[in-house]
Amino acid sequence: MSTILVVEDEDILREVIIDYLIEDGYQVLEAADGEKALELFQSSSVDLAILDIVLPKIDGWSVCRRIRKNSSIPIIILTARSDEDDSLLGYELGADDYLIKPYSPRVLMAKVKRFLEKYTNTAADGMQISLCDIVIHMGSRLVTVDGSVINLTHTEFEILSYLMQNKGIVIARERLITKIWGYDFYGDEKTINSHIRNLRAKLGSKGSCIVTVIRTGYKFEEEQI
Repeated sequence: MSTILVVEDEDILREVIIDYLIEDGYQVLEAADGEKALELFQSSSVDLAILDIVLPKIDGWSVCRRIRKNSSIPIIILTARSDEDDSLLGYELGADDYLIKPYSPRVLMAKVKRFLEKYTNTAADGMQISLCDIVIHMGSRLVTVDGSVINLTHTEFEILSYLMQNKGIVIARERLITKIWGYDFYGDEKTINSHIRNLRAKLGSKGSCIVTVIRTGYKFEEEQI
């Protein structure tokens, strides 16, 4: 049974989310402020976090950043602001997806299910992919570059593994978005651009293996010697 950490300071909203999660068979940990959220995360085994941004004591941005330093679990951000800069900041800090309030609880549940299914399916896969001195261990979700381990978010891992499995093939942004987030994704192309930018930075010099195809999408190419 997967354990979900729900961090929301509005009692009614938090209770609604929890009711839906329990109905779908998940175990739930709840926090009404950022400080409690970090305490629960550090003391428990958490598979996914649902995180509001405006929180007492420690804000959601800081909670997201601190979780991401120690874990690659999926993080879904909830925000009342539709400001594009807010969503991009969330991705920069390591969030995997976001929902703007008011949102449908069923849409949130669909996102939770999709992230956890992909995480579970990958964990059961013992395949290894190796290109450009980048090695992906699908089962453990461990990624190394030139022998050194790098810490990727859930979404960054999914993007990299998909591109590497389709080496040399141009993947349209729309196809990549559908593959990673599904058909119920509400963001835009800037979302995928932000994740690609973060991924390239973490790959260092090997980031150049992810090639942008103007007005189309991306492809993974081995370095030319």
